[in-house]
Amino acid sequence: MATTAKIAKDLRLEEARKSKTPKLRCRHRNRCWRCGRPRGYLRKFGVCRLCFRQLALNGEIPGVIKASW
Repeated sequence: MATTAKIAKDLRLEEARKSKTPKLRCRHRNRCWRCGRPRGYLRKFGVCRLCFRQLALNGEIPGVIKASW
């Protein structure tokens, strides 16, 4: 009796797991495409602040120039 109940419970759990969406879908973290850094991410450019600075100084990001006043 206990074995049959355990098998039934396991089958119900497997069906429940299949119907659920992944838990990590809502935990998506933006990461820099160059170095993978999760913090200091600039959404407009898709890179972190460190890579953004390096690319801007090299002139590899169009329309971005170093400010001077």
